[in-house]
Amino acid sequence: MGDRLLPWLLPAVLLVLWQTGVDQGWISPQVLPSPAFVLETLVDLVKSGDLWLNVSVSLQRVLLGFLAGSLLGVLLGCVLGLSRQIESYLLPTFNALVQIPVLAWMPFVLLLVGIGEPLKYILIAKAALVPATLNTLQGFHQVPPSFREVASVYGYTRRQEVFEVILPLAAPTIFTGLRLGFTKAWLSLVVVELVASSEGLGFLIVYGRQLFQLDLVMAAVIVVGAIGYLIDRFLDFIESRLMGKRHLPAFRRVQ
Repeated sequence: MGDRLLPWLLPAVLLVLWQTGVDQGWISPQVLPSPAFVLETLVDLVKSGDLWLNVSVSLQRVLLGFLAGSLLGVLLGCVLGLSRQIESYLLPTFNALVQIPVLAWMPFVLLLVGIGEPLKYILIAKAALVPATLNTLQGFHQVPPSFREVASVYGYTRRQEVFEVILPLAAPTIFTGLRLGFTKAWLSLVVVELVASSEGLGFLIVYGRQLFQLDLVMAAVIVVGAIGYLIDRFLDFIESRLMGKRHLPAFRRVQ
């Protein structure tokens, strides 16, 4: 029981300090509203339906962008991992491009697709694509050459080698990339919605700041953190279940 409660110790201390700071006048309520006021605002958002509307919009954006980016990333990582020649051609340029932050890409993408939903999907997908690609490539590199040699001896085709030997061994590293990719996609979603959106959790933060309603800003920030945490825990659960059932490839001679 103590181990389960331990992670909540720091948030509880911060909450107490927050409330104490407001009560003692160390922090102006106009700068940082009290926890009770933020909770009241959060309840009002739930009752009005505004919270569910903006959460659903944000989740749709991040899920579609993440799925597109991670799928492309895994495919690109597989291509790079299967061909040293292609890797030598593409990887240096790829590594240079990934250093450019999401906001720096926004003006260029804005000129191509406008300020609508495609802009958000593209930037979120880009954020998910990078870790998915690099971790897939790393997973391919980590497969011992001896396994490929055994597959060759047993007469495996290239397709069988990839799907029955390489991918099962690289799966933990690939899944780590997908998990990191979702984190990047979620952060990029909020950034994109802060700049170019009329709906979503990022928009709620901007809207509250414009009206100087810091209680609304804090409520939206708490929801962003809570949803991100819950999804990360879900991915961790899926990873533990999948990796717990993972076995080394069982080679069979191909006729």
